[in-house]
Amino acid sequence: MVPSIRFTRETLSRFDDAVKKEWLATNGLGGYASSTALSVNTRKYHGLLVAALNPPRDRRVFLSKLDEEITLDGRTYPLGANEFREGVFPKGHKYISEFAVSPLPRFVYDVEGVNVKKRIFLPHGRNAVVVLYDVVNGHTSALTVRVSPLVSWRHFHAVIDRWKSPADFSQTHDDKELEISFKSPSSVLAVKTTEGHYSPRGKWVERLFYREEESRGESCLDDCYEPGYFEMDVGIGKSESFSLVAAAAKSKSELDEVLDHMPRSFSDAQRMHERELERLNGLVNRFYETQKCAVADWLSWLVLASDAFVVTGGEDSEAVVVAGYHWFEAWGRDTFVSLPGLLLLTGRFEEARKVFATFKRYCRQGMIPNFLPDQAGPPAYNTVDASLWFVNAVLQYLKYTGDFRFVHEQLWETLKDIVDSYARGTAFGIRMDGDGLLCHGPQLTWMDAVVDGRAVTPRGGKAVEVQALWYNALRTAQMLAGGFGEDAYAERCAAMAEKVRKSFVEKFWNPRRNCLFDAVAEDGSEEESLRPNQIFAVALDFQMIDRAHGEKVVDVVQRELLTSRGVRTLAVTDPRYVGLYVGDRAKRDEAYHNGTVWPWLLGPLTTSFLKTEGYTDSGRDYAFRTFLADIFTKGISEACLGAVGEIFDGNEPHSPRGCIAQAWSVAELLRAYVEDVLQIRPRFEKEVLGGLV
Repeated sequence: MVPSIRFTRETLSRFDDAVKKEWLATNGLGGYASSTALSVNTRKYHGLLVAALNPPRDRRVFLSKLDEEITLDGRTYPLGANEFREGVFPKGHKYISEFAVSPLPRFVYDVEGVNVKKRIFLPHGRNAVVVLYDVVNGHTSALTVRVSPLVSWRHFHAVIDRWKSPADFSQTHDDKELEISFKSPSSVLAVKTTEGHYSPRGKWVERLFYREEESRGESCLDDCYEPGYFEMDVGIGKSESFSLVAAAAKSKSELDEVLDHMPRSFSDAQRMHERELERLNGLVNRFYETQKCAVADWLSWLVLASDAFVVTGGEDSEAVVVAGYHWFEAWGRDTFVSLPGLLLLTGRFEEARKVFATFKRYCRQGMIPNFLPDQAGPPAYNTVDASLWFVNAVLQYLKYTGDFRFVHEQLWETLKDIVDSYARGTAFGIRMDGDGLLCHGPQLTWMDAVVDGRAVTPRGGKAVEVQALWYNALRTAQMLAGGFGEDAYAERCAAMAEKVRKSFVEKFWNPRRNCLFDAVAEDGSEEESLRPNQIFAVALDFQMIDRAHGEKVVDVVQRELLTSRGVRTLAVTDPRYVGLYVGDRAKRDEAYHNGTVWPWLLGPLTTSFLKTEGYTDSGRDYAFRTFLADIFTKGISEACLGAVGEIFDGNEPHSPRGCIAQAWSVAELLRAYVEDVLQIRPRFEKEVLGGLV
C-alpha cells in the first residue's frame, strides 16, 4: 500500500530543480527531519534532527546533517554537499544515482563501483533519528567510509554566528559515541554508531547559505560545528552495513531514557525501520478498509501526510495538530478545520478526543486559543473563529462516532461557555450585536496578516464566514441541548439562530454581483471585495441561504477565484490583488490574503458545489469532480514530496510558497474527496443532523 516517489540521476543532475524537491519525516512529537533530494539544506528549518524538547514545543535544530565521504586508492570522494554564497562545495550530490521517498527517504550513491545506500527514519515518539548505511565495495581496493555530523543547538527560527555568539558547550566521546552538552539553553545531544569507530576532530563549517531563506528576506547564513567523524572500513568485494543514531533531550537522564530505546546493532536498526514502515503502511491499510474506496497513490500519500501533523506528548500529555511544517505551531483554527480530515476520516477517534481535551483546558471566556507558542509563554487568543471551528469539529465528531456521551460529559459545558460568552461579549470586542450577528475587530479572522501594526486585510465588523460559523454553532448547540434534555437552552439557541438567519439574509446579499458581501461594518456599510469566505455560508451543515442563492455563490467563487492549485483569496480584477507571494515578510504579508492561492479552500468549495449541483454521474458536477481529482493529483508533492503545501502564487504558474506541508491543505483535500466526491458519508450523519438541516 505504501507508495513511492523516485528520482533518477538524470532528474537529480538538474541542480536548481532537484534542490527544490523537499522531503519531511516526523516523529509524532512535533520534531522532524527534513532536507532536499540532493541533501543540500536550503532552509534554516532543514535538519536531520529537529527535536521538540517539550512536545510539540521548543523545537531545536540539533543535527543539521551528516556528510559522507569515501576514501579509495588514496583519493577521497565526497558524498555530501553544502551551499555557500560562492557556490556548492563539495559537490557530492553528483554521485547520487537515486533518491526516493517510499515513504521514508532513501539515497543511493554510486562512486567508482562502490554503491552506498542511505536510509533515514525517526522512531515514532522519540526525539531521535536513525540513519542506516549499506555499502557494497565493487572496486578492486579496500575503502573507508567516513561520516561527519554537522551539529547545531539553536531554535529552529534562528541561525548561529559563532563570532557574535560564542559557543558554550562541552563534549565527551568514546570509541563509538559522541556526546555534547549545551549550556544555553540546557540540552544534550548524543551521536553513536553501531559499528566502526569515532574519531574527534573539531572544526567549524561557517557561512552555510540557505537560498530559500534569502528569497524570503530571512536570516540565511549559518555556522555549524563538526566535532569529528565516524569511520568504517570495507574490504575488497565486501559488503558492510552500519547505522548511526542521534538523540537529543533537555537533560542527561532524559537522553539516557531515549537511548535505551534506540538500536544497539544494525540488525536492531533494520527491525526498527521495518516497524516504522509497518506503522505507516497500517495507517493506509486501515483507511482503505474503513472507507472501502479504490486505491490511488495520491490518496495514499494524503493519508500518510495526515499523520505528520498529529502530535502527542509534553508535560501535560497534550494532543495537538501542528498547523504546518516547518514553522507553524499548534493553531486553534487550523486544528479544528483539520480535525475531520486528519483524525475522523482516518478513524483516529481517541486522538481526536485528546485534541478536544487539550483545547478545552485552554478555553478562556469562551475563546479557544489562536495558537500555542513554540517557546514559553501563554496562549494567544486573538481570533474570533477558532471557538466556532471547535464547535463545528464537535459536530463532525458526532457525525463520525455517534458518541454523544463523550460530548455531554466532557465538552458540553465548554460549548455552552462559547455560545454564552459570544452572545454577551468577550475579549477583543467579540460580541453579538442587536441584529444577532457577531461583531469583531479587523484582524481576528483567518485573514489576519499585519504589517507595521496595520491589518493588511481589514475585515472588522461582521465577516461573512464568521456569521456562517456563528449560525452553525447556534444550531449545533440547539440540537445538543435538545438531546441532553435542556429544552430552555435549546429554545434560546433556536431563537438566536433564527434572528441571525433573518439578519444575514437581509444584510449580506449583494444583488449587484449575485453573491454575498465579504463583510458588513457595524455602521451597515458593505465590503464588496470578491473573496472566497462566502463559500462557508454554503459548505457548513447548518446554512442560512437557500439552494438558489447558494448556487450563485458557488458560481461566482468557481468562476472568479478557482485555479488549478486551489482558490484565490481575492479576484484578479481587484486593485488590491497581489499575484506573487515573494520578497521580505512585509511584502509577502501584503500578498498573503490578497490573491494568494490556498489549496485548503478547495474543501469547502467542493462541498458547496456538490451540495448545490447535486450528485450525478454526468453533467457539470461530474466535470467538476474530474477537475478536482486532477487538482488533487497535481497538488501532491509540489512543495513537499508526498504532502500538500500551504499556498501558491495567485499568478500562473502558481508556484508553491509558504510551508511545504500544511495540515488543513492535506485534511480538507482528503475530507472533500472522500465525503463529497466519493460520497462516502459519515456513519451517523443522518442520526445526528436529524430534521434540523
